[in-house]
Amino acid sequence: MTLAIGGSPWGITFAFNVWGAKMLEAVGVDMSQFEFWQWRYPAAALKNSVLTHITSVMNFGLLLGAMLAAGLANRFNEASRNRPEGRPFLAAVVGGLLLGYGARLGFGCNIGALFSGIASASLHAWVWFACAFAGSLLGVKPEG
Repeated sequence: MTLAIGGSPWGITFAFNVWGAKMLEAVGVDMSQFEFWQWRYPAAALKNSVLTHITSVMNFGLLLGAMLAAGLANRFNEASRNRPEGRPFLAAVVGGLLLGYGARLGFGCNIGALFSGIASASLHAWVWFACAFAGSLLGVKPEG
């Protein structure tokens, strides 16, 4: 449905680029000086409202839906009681930032690289799947 409605496969992380670039523009940074923002699709996404950008709208829906589900399940109170502090919190923040940065360096996360790639019959997605599968087997292999 995403491909049919939005005209491109499902993606998540590109919206974060758009949001960050829009925030930088709001404080005076000229994003058009960067080659990436001169390409047709990124330039259009930067020029238009995030409410007309399909990936941004889908991300907003994912976030709002997750918050609604947590609220309906009364999980907000539980989350505030079990919030990590100190080093675990710092590790979670740094890990999340590194994962996001890596996803953008690779022009997408597992959604764009695997699911959307397979749905659009891309060879790279099958290579990604084979490598991820092999890495998962190594990662969950018990020691000993």
